[in-house]
Amino acid sequence: MVIGHRVTLRVAALAALLPLMNSALPCQAPAGRKSPATLGDLSASIEDLAQSASPAVVQITVRSRRPLEVSDSSLTGFVTNRDVSGSGVIVASDGYIVTNSHVVQDARHIDVSIMTRSADQADEHQHFEAKIVGVDRETDLAVLKVDGHNLPSLSFLDSDKLKQGQLVIALGSPLGLENSLTVGYVSAPVRHLKPGNPMYYIQTDAAINPGNSGGPLLDTSGRIAGINTMIFSQSGGSEGIGFAIPSSLVLRMYKQLRDQGRVRHGTIGVVPNDITPVLATALGIAHHSGVILSDVLPEGAAEAAGLQQGDIVRAVDGKPVRETLQLSTALFEHCVGDEVVLEIQRGQEQMSKKVVLAERPPTPESLSELANSDANLVRRLGILALTVDAKVTAILPGLRRLTGVAIAAIPAEFAGLNPGLIAGDVIYELNGSRINSLEELRTTLDAKKTHDPIALLIERDSELQYVTLELE
Repeated sequence: MVIGHRVTLRVAALAALLPLMNSALPCQAPAGRKSPATLGDLSASIEDLAQSASPAVVQITVRSRRPLEVSDSSLTGFVTNRDVSGSGVIVASDGYIVTNSHVVQDARHIDVSIMTRSADQADEHQHFEAKIVGVDRETDLAVLKVDGHNLPSLSFLDSDKLKQGQLVIALGSPLGLENSLTVGYVSAPVRHLKPGNPMYYIQTDAAINPGNSGGPLLDTSGRIAGINTMIFSQSGGSEGIGFAIPSSLVLRMYKQLRDQGRVRHGTIGVVPNDITPVLATALGIAHHSGVILSDVLPEGAAEAAGLQQGDIVRAVDGKPVRETLQLSTALFEHCVGDEVVLEIQRGQEQMSKKVVLAERPPTPESLSELANSDANLVRRLGILALTVDAKVTAILPGLRRLTGVAIAAIPAEFAGLNPGLIAGDVIYELNGSRINSLEELRTTLDAKKTHDPIALLIERDSELQYVTLELE
């Protein structure tokens, strides 16, 4: 009864909105597509969109290695192969696919199913093995590549122009049900989920369930408005509160992942603070709007541009700034090397400062984005590791030696074998012999017997130290 009542209200709401949509849809619809005048026309329009867009939406099946979840304590530490499904969208005809990073996490093998239609309009499926081009966990995005040509693909729209109440369509494979479509509205075009975190989402009531992750949220023209990524739910299923990564952000991340294999997040090197009534009174600030810089970091981009501690930022690229979240979000939307114009107040003087974003210092955790559990696992030490190369030294600058093996992550299932190594450590020697590569580390360990003593010379926080163990 409740579900039927909800559907009746939904249809009635759509019917009531048709006169308004009649004037709104032509600016979004491709040339030749007429605005729907009746509920039947709206249905036919969505059917056409599904037919044209669905072939570019793929089902992704990921085989990963995960700890065995059992109540029997004797099986603690055992691992098992696990298949997880998600969605993705082809954004280039030569086989580049955008999905969520959490969909391909810990992947050992990735299968991509692409739907094709035969001459008699029957649906068929082609399967491709996909490779990970790049992953950015901060935005939960990943780019995959399959060996294909002339594949169906979808384009991006400018998500900055999305409006509350705009009709959107979610495509994907919820709960493994391939090629599923749901319809809803933009509940909020910009939604921040964590205080102080500049990452933002499109909120929608289009039904999104597990398996929709990585699939596209489309406008009525079939263009990508966002990449579906998560839901808020008390039941585990869709409750009408879903979130998608905005397409304008996705496009910038996609280009970096495709070209560089990682995302270079930018910074200008400042510490901003909200101007509270107490702070304003204490510092004699007449206007409460804006963000005061409590610190301008030495040798940072802001200092190079002439900003000073105590400056008040009132706008970024002409857009007013009233709180620190607005400033951090405005900068988050830009890439390393982009120039932004800050309108600032210094005492009674108003001025503009052009600042070029520098790369945010990487952290040792960034190494995990370069490693996967098959190629980089060193089981006898319980680590994922990488040969020190240009990509590693970009994340760990200033290493004491130019060759070695960097620790990227500690897999939970092998943590019991780890002698105390942490992400960011670099192994230089094993029992006094230099280790120049991951392959050399594996070969040397394989030659050792159970209970053999091992002394690893490592660098941690710019200091050399020994880590010892007996092999198991």
